[in-house]
Amino acid sequence: MSEWLRLVLLIGVGGVGVTLLAMGLARYLAEDQRLARIFRQALETRPDACLIAHGSGRGVALSLAARRIVAAWDAGAWHMVYPLEELLGAELDLDGQVAARAMRGEPRRPLDRSTGAEREVRLRLIFDEPRHPDFELVLWPAKAGRGAPTRPREAISEANRWIARVEALLRRSGGSLTLAQPPAVTKPAPARPSLEAALFEDEADSDALAD
Repeated sequence: MSEWLRLVLLIGVGGVGVTLLAMGLARYLAEDQRLARIFRQALETRPDACLIAHGSGRGVALSLAARRIVAAWDAGAWHMVYPLEELLGAELDLDGQVAARAMRGEPRRPLDRSTGAEREVRLRLIFDEPRHPDFELVLWPAKAGRGAPTRPREAISEANRWIARVEALLRRSGGSLTLAQPPAVTKPAPARPSLEAALFEDEADSDALAD
């Protein structure tokens, strides 16, 4: 009887161990965890802010200390690292219409509604990089999970926070969000004649009077 009890205990302990291992492996391979590792690796530090489009395998994160922003897709299998200076702006798209926008060299277009999306909430980041000039995140609809928005209003609010964050970054990096004024054109001051030229002019005037 004791041997049977020992066997049952061993099977139970083994089952618990396998279950914990499977749970740990599932968490390690989860979308948000994989993206978090890529963010830390690409930025070489903990990000100051990150955003994940749950269910799409896409995410973005930035670090002010590292002065980088990383865009990742395919759950981190692919990623691009941009210097913060290459960030040109961001757009919030609701059902195919731009609802808010912050761009370098342009006035900010603030969000005038926090609801109204019926099909899609999309955030688009724009970079000064000809090969990969933009990066899009579909924030809603999203796969249900920890941290995923359950209503379009939540996704809109999060995207709008990133619009404000981009505006602050552009201001911090010296990028004006208002139309730049052309530099004032100043005319060069007339050159002062040299002493020899002045004497030559005086002699010419004297000869003219003598004639």
